This record gives sequence, C-alpha cells and structure tokens, in this order.
Amino acid sequence: MAPPPRRAWQRMLSGRRLDLLDPTPVDIEIGDIAHGLAFVARWNGQTQGDWPYSVAEHSLLVEQIFDRMQPGADPHWRLAALLHDAPEYVIGDMISPVKSALGREYGAMDERLASAIHRRFGLPATLPVPVKRRIKAADRVSARLEAVSIAGFGAAEAQRLFPIPDTQLLDGLAITLRPPAETRQAFLARFADLIVLIDAAA
Repeated sequence: MAPPPRRAWQRMLSGRRLDLLDPTPVDIEIGDIAHGLAFVARWNGQTQGDWPYSVAEHSLLVEQIFDRMQPGADPHWRLAALLHDAPEYVIGDMISPVKSALGREYGAMDERLASAIHRRFGLPATLPVPVKRRIKAADRVSARLEAVSIAGFGAAEAQRLFPIPDTQLLDGLAITLRPPAETRQAFLARFADLIVLIDAAA
C-alpha cells in the first residue's frame, strides 16, 4: 500500500487552508498575511532592541522608500511594494545565504505564493520587470538602513554588501520597533489606504 500523501497545506487563523504547493487566491486573506508577517523576524532575529524587527515592519518601510523613489507611482505598484515579501507569512524569512543553499525549490514556492497573492489583490500574477527592479531597489535601501541601524553591520561592510545609488535616499528614514499587534494594525491600515487609492484611480 502506498503511503498517504504528505500534508502540504497550512490552516490559517482565518480558517483558510492554504496549499503551499498549489496556492489559490481564494485561500489568501490580508489578515492572515498581516498577522504572519508581524511575527516573522528579519535577520533571523539577530537585531538590537526589545522587539524583533518584523517582515511587516520592513514591508511598510519598503513601500515608503518605493514611494519616495517613484513619486506619483501607480498605487497598484505601491501595493506590490507593500506585499513584496508577503509569501514569508507562511514560508518565513530566510537570509540570502540560506536561500542560496536551498536552491530552486524555495524560490519556486515563493514565486507560486507571490503569484496567488498578487491575483488575490488585483495585481498581475507576475509583475512587470521594471516594477520588480524598482521594488528591489527600495528593498536594498531598506536593507542598508536596517544593517547599520539594528543588525550590527559597520558602515563600510553595509556599503559593500548593500550598495545603493544615492545615500540621500536614507535621509529622514528610521527603523521602527514595536509590538507585533501594533505592526499588524499599521500594515492593515496601509493596505486599506492603498486599496482606496487603487479604487479611486479605477
């Protein structure tokens, strides 16, 4: 007798059952994403401060930087920036060396989840390459700030590992550390704001 298939789904707090190998938009809820990301620590938790620096907090910062770098950008792309790490609400945040070691399988799972999340919220399943590049650039600015502010990197090391085109992009930016419940609410509020902007532009 063949062994039963291994379970590939996770039960979410909303009650949804999300199939990690074949995710569908119908099983994705923004509340689950916000909750999960607020409890996932960036930098494997190796950050200074009394609270972990969460992926939800990082996502808010990346959307802020994206807006700064792309004034007047389509709100759809600002939403994409907010959701750029959304798959990590179920697969966690892994530092780049671990992602490289895991290889293609982790990347493929991330891509399937991202595609389902995008479709759930009215974005293209695959973002246009120029948009992905701009979000990645904002993500790198955030990583540079995080590295020197809370992750223990020296300025020279951070400059080498997280190069950015203009250090003025860092001006006025700050890292926020707060309880997960507050970050979750801030993430949901920003999501709601962006949906209003998208609806207004329709």
